[in-house]
Amino acid sequence: MSTPPPGVDRDVPLSRFTTIGTGGPARFLAEPADEDALIAMLRWAAEAGQPITVIGLGSNLLPADAGYDGLVLRLDGALASIDVTATGATLGGGASLAAAVRRVGDAGLSGFEFACAIPGTMGGAVRMNAGAYGAEIADVLVSVRICSSAGMRMATRDELGLSYRHSNLQAGEIVTAAELALTAGDPTAIRERVREYQGRRTAAQPRKARTFGSVFKNPGGELTSGQILEACGLKGYAVGGARISEKHANFIENFDGATSADVVALMAEARRRAKAQFGVELQHEVQTLGDIEIPPV
Repeated sequence: MSTPPPGVDRDVPLSRFTTIGTGGPARFLAEPADEDALIAMLRWAAEAGQPITVIGLGSNLLPADAGYDGLVLRLDGALASIDVTATGATLGGGASLAAAVRRVGDAGLSGFEFACAIPGTMGGAVRMNAGAYGAEIADVLVSVRICSSAGMRMATRDELGLSYRHSNLQAGEIVTAAELALTAGDPTAIRERVREYQGRRTAAQPRKARTFGSVFKNPGGELTSGQILEACGLKGYAVGGARISEKHANFIENFDGATSADVVALMAEARRRAKAQFGVELQHEVQTLGDIEIPPV
């Protein structure tokens, strides 16, 4: 294997970079600060036969206990920048959504308040067309910059094929910047709306526990995944150091040194009960990394 480019470290524990706090080591990990460095790393990975993944802030992510045999990337520097304009903003793929919500709101730009409930980065939000409170990234997105081992390309919102928690971005393609179109609004009213959303989230979801966010997608119909799992009596159900939240049944908490295997066991039991009691096959929203398999129902 050729020598990795500068900035690539070896055998870095992923538990340090995930909100759930589980996962073994990444064979390689890097935090590129610009597109040139990122593309160089992607080209090296392609030549060396190394799979790649981007982990953002580590939310919505469950790495295997055995780790990940490839290159893990966290976008930094210019790739995590937040630039506000008169009519919107350009956010780096690694930009924190929470920080971006504050910046655009202080500038009197509205339409992005919903993102205060999404604990992640802009690139990950585009990839899964993240949303909350009746809005989603597709509602405000104009275009993106995408890097891969082939170089950089631009894509419009329509070209991304955005739908519920889905885009057509391929493996190896990384969103490095996203342009948003927002509307003028009163900063005080915007801040109040954000506080309202945050208050609703605090009341409904575990905030102090270590989680990766929602476990399962809502299946459609009258009941949400959380309501289905609560009706199945799963609140507080634990395996090892992981348990289903007492506050919201669609969240799994690492309360006592949990492993990813503990989390997977909880997910499997939740899917089994939902299928047995409601005839619903829940599909997980959390992204897995490495050698993890959610057992079939």
